[in-house]
Amino acid sequence: MNFPFNVYFLAAVSSFLTSLFTLPCWRRWCLRAGLVDDPGQRKIHTQPVPLAGGLAVITGILLPILLAVILLSMLGARGPRPGPGAPPSSSPLSAMPLNRHSVDLLKHGIGRRGFEVVVILLGAVGMLFVGWLDDLRELRPGVKFAGQCLIAALVAASGVRITLFVPSLLFSYAVTILWILTMVNAFNFMDNMNGLCAGLGAIGAWYFAIVAAAGDQYLVALMAFLAFGALVGFLPYNFPYASSFLGDAGSHLVGYLLAVLAILPHFYTPLRPRRWAVLIPLAVLAVPLFDLVWVVLLRLSQRKPFYIGDTNHLSHRLVRRGVSRTSAVLMIWLAAALCGAVACVW
Repeated sequence: MNFPFNVYFLAAVSSFLTSLFTLPCWRRWCLRAGLVDDPGQRKIHTQPVPLAGGLAVITGILLPILLAVILLSMLGARGPRPGPGAPPSSSPLSAMPLNRHSVDLLKHGIGRRGFEVVVILLGAVGMLFVGWLDDLRELRPGVKFAGQCLIAALVAASGVRITLFVPSLLFSYAVTILWILTMVNAFNFMDNMNGLCAGLGAIGAWYFAIVAAAGDQYLVALMAFLAFGALVGFLPYNFPYASSFLGDAGSHLVGYLLAVLAILPHFYTPLRPRRWAVLIPLAVLAVPLFDLVWVVLLRLSQRKPFYIGDTNHLSHRLVRRGVSRTSAVLMIWLAAALCGAVACVW
């Protein structure tokens, strides 16, 4: 690993603290704006709960990135931190965990893939916005699906695409759009108990961060660590007791982030056959994918619209077997962590 691990640590901690401390502000704003989840059918809360989670998570990602860009600009103007043998500097920048090598790597990476990064972040904001509209107005399924498709297509057009080693541009676009739509809706389906969706997102982001960092794909790893930290920062407000929910805005954002993080790393190496490389992201995201396939097939077999919610998800089935809601969530987290561990061992 050539990139300094302390920079990864800084990314995760900064996004964690940003999400943790901005959520109360977003929570108050949601209460004033009426952006809340009211009690109703298939819901256990008895009072309106603010849908502030997605706003806190996106803030936890965007604000550290903005500060990092400003810091890199300052380092470019004043020069990076001296090496280990140099005399100490009086500049406040000298306290940052950056050296000339890491600064040069970051600038090089942003220079090469800056456009893709900007489009990915715009896509995150766009997917959050689609979910936010759904939270406010309960969009028709067709309208919501069209918004998801548009954002997925724009991301694919930026160059963030799945190839599956098939030399066809049309195939690459189709598979990429399908993958993003699948993951967005899989995590939207998994947002049915306190902490479940955010926890699964954090676990997936952690494993993608480790895989990318181990392969010296430092920009991908930084994005994954930012997502991980922001989601963990939200969890204290959502698990085991919820003072705030993700809402459709947050679940759309989490699904989108995990879909993109599964595309960006280069899982293929000369030591790993192509067929195994393809299976790694599927293993990391096996739990939400399994739940999605299960409930969709069940609803279709019952001649019900697949997009209409019910209580046949994995979490609901565990609760019906006598497991508490908190224990059910922890069990599903554990299953996801084990699947991700298998992927990393691969």
